[in-house]
Amino acid sequence: MGRAFEFRKERKFKRWSKMSKVFTRLGKEIVTAVKLGGPDPDSNPKLRTVMQNAKGAAMPKDRIEAAIKRASNKDQSNYEEVVYEGYAPHGVAILVEASTDNINRTVANVRHYFTKGGGSLGTSGSVSFMFDHKAVFRFPKGEHDMEELELELIDFGLEDIDENEGEIFIYTEFEDFGNMQKALEDKNIEVTSADFQRFPTTTVELTEEQEEEVNKMIERMEEDDDVNNVYHNIA
Repeated sequence: MGRAFEFRKERKFKRWSKMSKVFTRLGKEIVTAVKLGGPDPDSNPKLRTVMQNAKGAAMPKDRIEAAIKRASNKDQSNYEEVVYEGYAPHGVAILVEASTDNINRTVANVRHYFTKGGGSLGTSGSVSFMFDHKAVFRFPKGEHDMEELELELIDFGLEDIDENEGEIFIYTEFEDFGNMQKALEDKNIEVTSADFQRFPTTTVELTEEQEEEVNKMIERMEEDDDVNNVYHNIA
């Protein structure tokens, strides 16, 4: 799972090369979190997680606080989290995660990207069954012993633990996110980021030319301001 996550992380960092886009995305997540659970991170785990991710992305503290203040305004637009599914050329399954304040705009754009790329937008459930939905926590290795940490966290939903370049990655089922988040907090582990990833259960082999064709479609989707993540099942 570690290699797959690192590949997606590399693509994500490439996409996040424009820092303003990173902050825009995080700002929308802050708005959603505040609307759902209030502006106090001590009593709002979702907001606490988003603030951790913002800190890990080097988002300035004053900008985080300003986003929370704006989100508390009743006139502030809310963002809805939506998932679109479909197929790219050559039978590649595509799953698009977005957050939007205008569903009609977003679905029209996503459908356009599929069509322009030679694919097709599907119905809900058409490809999601091909992906496992996991929670992924990342934090510095420090003095942590991997075997000891694995034993301590297995009762809280730990599925896999991986180390890469001085950082530890913890994987759990989507449903165990809250349990693991609390366990890490209780152990005073300062998480750098905590988010959800989707891992394909089956993959398809493509030629270099075919993969380049699909990647062009994916890149167009990733450039859309409403799109947060695009997942595929290319081997």
